[in-house]
Order: sequence, then structure tokens, then C-alpha cells
Amino acid sequence: MEKHSRTSTSTGTSASTMSGTRFAVGVGGVLCVALAACSAPPRKDHAPVPTLAAPSVRAATPFAGTPSVGVLIGADGDHFCTASVVASPKGNVIATAAHCLQDAGGEPDHRPGELEFAPGFSEKGRGKGQGSSPYGRWKVSSVHLDDRWTDNADDADVADYAFLTLAPDARGRQAQQVVGAVTPDWSSGSERRVTVVGYPNPDDHPSNRPIACTTDARPDPELPQTLLIECAGFWDGTSGGPWLADYRDAGDQGRLIGVLSGGDTDRESTAALFDGRARSLYERAAAD
Repeated sequence: MEKHSRTSTSTGTSASTMSGTRFAVGVGGVLCVALAACSAPPRKDHAPVPTLAAPSVRAATPFAGTPSVGVLIGADGDHFCTASVVASPKGNVIATAAHCLQDAGGEPDHRPGELEFAPGFSEKGRGKGQGSSPYGRWKVSSVHLDDRWTDNADDADVADYAFLTLAPDARGRQAQQVVGAVTPDWSSGSERRVTVVGYPNPDDHPSNRPIACTTDARPDPELPQTLLIECAGFWDGTSGGPWLADYRDAGDQGRLIGVLSGGDTDRESTAALFDGRARSLYERAAAD
């Protein structure tokens, strides 16, 4: 499932969607350089026209994984989004992005009973979900979405998160009992050091293993209550991945402050910062 993208673009910029990542191409600067090269008088020393250096971009790297983060698997057997176990009294709640389940204001793309959660998923090659589920799989029993998302409200983008309730596995175990969970933070500041984890789909990441990027998050200037990072590599499939503040390792995962939801370029990713409304939705899922 691709990352959710804002529809507006700035003047002089063309935007398109490719494999779940937005590319924003500033055409003005490129044309300017090209026209200058064509119209300028010949240089007396015949030196080559200098080229523009490509900016350095931080990129996500392969991640050893943490047991409580995994993938959502649809009825067709493919994994399509990332999700993580959230600490709860019953141990049966996971978090992902709302757009993984349905478009804002649209009909559900995936329904409870058709979905499975596979924490710590690993797959050595391409293909459907016949890879390794080292901890097992849990069926999704209910889906909880914010009303702003289901109603496609003006501020729907700040509610692009979902909490799903899991049924016990065949042995009667809850997911949290087996793989642990990350504690949510409902009142985090917007400037935090975060580790973002996701599972790209095989087409973009043939090793089909998780990736991660640790960097500084800041407020998104275009959307209130939304965080922004710049780190390339979060392609299709990474939507719903956890944003972990102060992550150290699998034994000290820090705090969950949001899930990966959007991004307008190939190196930008956004997350709706968890708040009191997110907490109310989580409590509905935890009580289910």
C-alpha cells in the first residue's frame, strides 16, 4: 500500500506517484540551467559548463528487526502494509495507517477476518506471503478508524492512523504475550529523534526484509499535528510503520508517537502525531 500524498503542489513543480512514493520535480531550475547553457556566449577558455551536484540524501538501511513489528497480509496472501503491537491490557492491539484499510471517506479495501498480522516477518525471495513468520500469525478481528478519516473531513490527514484488534492464535496466545509491544505516547512533542521502521514490498526491496531510518522529526509546515522526516527508501509497503521516539534496540523500543502515513517526495515521510483523539480510538480497540 502506497503512502498517502497531499494533492496540492506548488507552482513550478510537477508531482507524480510511483510505487508509493511521490516525486516532486522542480522544473524551473533545470530549464534555467539548460537555457543558460544554450544562450550564453562561448567561453573563451572553452572550459566545460559546470554541472549541479546532487544533494546528499539520508536513506533507510536494512534493519535486523524487532519482534513486535511486522506486516499485514491480505486475503490474496501478499503483505501490503506495516504494523506494530501496541501495549494494551489484553495484549491484542496493533497500530497501522488508516489508508492501509480504506481511502478517506471510501469503502473498506480490507475487512476483519480477511487480514492477518505476521510480526517479525521475513521472506527470502519474491512472491506471496510464503516467507517466514517466526512468531506465527494473528487474525484481525476488528478495525478502528477515526471519524475524521471515515467521513473524509477537512482534517482527515491528521487522523491517518488505525488500531486493530487481534484474535488469539491457534494456541490461545495474544500477540503481545509472544513478541512484546511498544508503549504509546499520547502527548509527545513534535521535535523528536525517531527510528522509523517499515517493510517495503518486494518489487522495491527484493530482500523483503525490514528497513529503518533514525533521524530527527520536525513539524510538517503544511499540516498541523503532523511530523515530517527526510529519509529515502520508504516505498510501498512501509505505510503504517511505527515512529519510535528514543529507540535503542528490540529490548528498549522507546515510545510509539505515530505511524508512517504520507510523503510528497521520494525522500519525505510524514506521520500523524498521536494525541488525545488517537488515545480514545486506541482505548476502543483495547476494550473490544
